Amino acid sequence: MKKIYYDQDTDLKVLRNKTVAVFGYGSQGSAQAQNMRDSGVSVILGLRRDGSSWSQAMEDGFQVFEFKEAAKRADILHFLLPDERHLEVFEEIKEFITPGKTIVCSHGFNFHFQVINPPKEVDVIMVAPKAPGPTVRREYVNGFGVPALIAVFKNASGKAKETALALAKANGHTRVGVFETTFKFETETDLFGEQTVLCGGVVELMRMGFDTLTANGYPPEIAYFECVHEMKLIVDLIYQGGMLGMYKKVSNTAKFGGLTVGPKVIPAQTKKVMQKALDKIKSGQFKASWIDKEFKKDKLKNLDKMLDMVSKWQVEKVGKIIRQFAGLSD
Repeated sequence: MKKIYYDQDTDLKVLRNKTVAVFGYGSQGSAQAQNMRDSGVSVILGLRRDGSSWSQAMEDGFQVFEFKEAAKRADILHFLLPDERHLEVFEEIKEFITPGKTIVCSHGFNFHFQVINPPKEVDVIMVAPKAPGPTVRREYVNGFGVPALIAVFKNASGKAKETALALAKANGHTRVGVFETTFKFETETDLFGEQTVLCGGVVELMRMGFDTLTANGYPPEIAYFECVHEMKLIVDLIYQGGMLGMYKKVSNTAKFGGLTVGPKVIPAQTKKVMQKALDKIKSGQFKASWIDKEFKKDKLKNLDKMLDMVSKWQVEKVGKIIRQFAGLSD
C-alpha cells in the first residue's frame, strides 16, 4: 500500500504569509474555506457579485471579491466551482495567474482532459476530499476529518506536494489519512464510479426493483421502502464494516438470498458495459459529449430534459410522499 500521510508528515508553516482564494462557495467551497480559515490560513473568496453565495460568504465573515480581484490578491487559487464553469473563470483571471502561484482543484477533470492549459511557471495540485462538503465541515468541527487524495499535475516550484499536504492538513484530512494519486487516476476513477455505480448503476437498480414490484401489484409505498429507502441502511453497514461486515449484520435469509440471486441480477456481462463506459472516459469521448456538446453547444438542454423525466418517474413521486412522512427534506 502507498504511504498514507498524517498530521506529522506536513506543516502549516508552508502556508504562512500566503493567501488562498477560494473560487466558489457551494458545498465544497464553503466547507473548505471555513476549515482552512479555522486552521489559521488567510482565506478570501472569489465570487460573482450578483451570485447567490456572495451574501452568504459575507455573512460567514469572509472578505469577498470579484474573480479577478481575488486572483490578483492570492498566492493560491483554489477552484471549487462546478467542473463546467472552470474554464470560464480561468479565462477571466488568467492574466493574474503569474509565475510562482499555485492552482488547486478538488477534481482533476479540467486539467487531465486539457480543458484548461495552465501557465508553465505555476504549480497545479489537487486536494480531493472523499466526502460531501457538509461532512467535510462537520468532521473538522468535531475534531476529526475525512480522508482525501492529493496529486501533483505541475511542479514548477519543486514544492507542489508540500503545498498540497499543507492544504490537506488545513482542511483536517491528515487527521485521518491522505493518499497520494495522480490526476489521471482520480479523474477517471471518479467519473467511472459516478456513471456505473453511484449515480448511474445504483439508481437504475433501485428503479427497476421498484418498477418490478409495482408491476406485479405490490403497493408503491412498500416497494419504495424495500428497494430505495432501505438502501441507506445497507450502505451504512458496508461503509462501517465492508461487504463482509454487512453480511454479518443481516439475517441468514438475506445473506443466502443476496449471495445466490445478486450475481444473476447483475451478471458478469455487466463488466463489459462498464468497460465500455471506462473506455469512453479514458479516450475523452465522455468529456467531449459533456463539455463540448452538452454544456457548450446544447446549453444543458438535454440534461434538463433528463432531469424532467426523473421528476416524472413513479418511484420519485412515491418517494416524495415517503420522505415527507418520514420527516426528511428534499
